[in-house]
Amino acid sequence: MLSAAGLTCQRGDAVLFRDLGLELAAGEALLVRGPNGSGKTSLLRILAGIAAPAAGEVRWRASPDRAARQLETAYQGHTAPLKDELTVVENLDFALALDGAPKSRADILDAVQEVGLASRRNLPARHLSQGQRRRVGLARLVLARRRLWLLDEPATALDAAGLTLFCDVLDRHLAQGGLAVLSTHQPLPLAHPARELNL
Repeated sequence: MLSAAGLTCQRGDAVLFRDLGLELAAGEALLVRGPNGSGKTSLLRILAGIAAPAAGEVRWRASPDRAARQLETAYQGHTAPLKDELTVVENLDFALALDGAPKSRADILDAVQEVGLASRRNLPARHLSQGQRRRVGLARLVLARRRLWLLDEPATALDAAGLTLFCDVLDRHLAQGGLAVLSTHQPLPLAHPARELNL
């Protein structure tokens, strides 16, 4: 469903990667590994259609149409983009409306419960730990129901319980035919086998 061929990424005079290709089918995950500055985030941004490669092409469902790909893509950067003055529930409501995927308050509360933040649902985001902010991002993924997840260091700041929760949610997404490309520096205890790409 997702493929890329001949991808080249250049930042100034530096070529981060050249002639990179990949293919991912429904139910598959790809873990992107490499040292800092190797191009992991740049690759995710190219796959998401946020940035353009210096060369090469990304296809979704055999089409190069970036807009069509973006409609089915959930991209999360390495920091959780929350508005500090909004509560957990308000942040999710706002983000989902921006995503074009508004949900009922009952659905949002169910997702907040699922990620272990029910007791903090009315707390402004500025009072959340980094791990709790990650859990809000996880709730957003669950609610948005996009087929392709592109996640930059999604396990950062999660404690052991949070990491288990994240892997359970990701495994469920893959079991339902979703796809995921993740950059990570740490092992992820997934039930589904994941391929690796080293930059």
